[in-house]
Amino acid sequence: MKTIGMIGGMSWESTASYYRLINEQVQQRLGGLHSARILLYSVDFAPIARMQAAGDWDGTSRVLADAARGLEAGGADFLLVCANTMHKVAPAIEAAVHLPLLHIADPTAEAIKRAGYARVGLLGTRFTMEDDFYVDRLRQRHGLDVLVPDPDEREIIHRVSYDGLCLGRVVDTSRDAYRRIMANLVERGAEAIILGCTEIALLVHAGDAGVPLFDTTELHARAAVDQALTRA
Repeated sequence: MKTIGMIGGMSWESTASYYRLINEQVQQRLGGLHSARILLYSVDFAPIARMQAAGDWDGTSRVLADAARGLEAGGADFLLVCANTMHKVAPAIEAAVHLPLLHIADPTAEAIKRAGYARVGLLGTRFTMEDDFYVDRLRQRHGLDVLVPDPDEREIIHRVSYDGLCLGRVVDTSRDAYRRIMANLVERGAEAIILGCTEIALLVHAGDAGVPLFDTTELHARAAVDQALTRA
């Protein structure tokens, strides 16, 4: 079994979900007392969030590149960044180490295509929905037609993520807002919805939208187990 190097803590709420999902998958596949070989580098999210808000992506690159080097030195065989937004600095992470990085958008897109969908709505932080690092990967590498919410709706999603879900606050008013936003995406033609922030699955579930939901946290975790259990 390969050792999974996880860069987490963005937020720790979803990183805990990663740890649980990965170990559940390994136990289900191998049985008995098996669990995953994991190295976790959990960052302090507060300064990273401040750098994000200030547009200091070079600063966030340095923090995550240092984390990646630590995981490489510790013996990780490949890397996961346990956050959609921080894939904005994926190139800097990849340049810092000699380990492969399992990009969160790729297993998500592959699952969507296997299910036969081509036009999807995307929920995430403002950075994930508006910057090109994520949407362009889905469009150009995977051929998906990606819809994002309107500006006012993007602000709601972003605020709920940082002021609510990252702090473990799961409230009905936030769920209702997400339901309305997802319904609007479906009305615009979305055949499925990507939960493109690793905390969103703490808030909404199958049945909260009229179309299938693709949870990036679960799909990324499953792909990590696939890679960990694949012989070199």
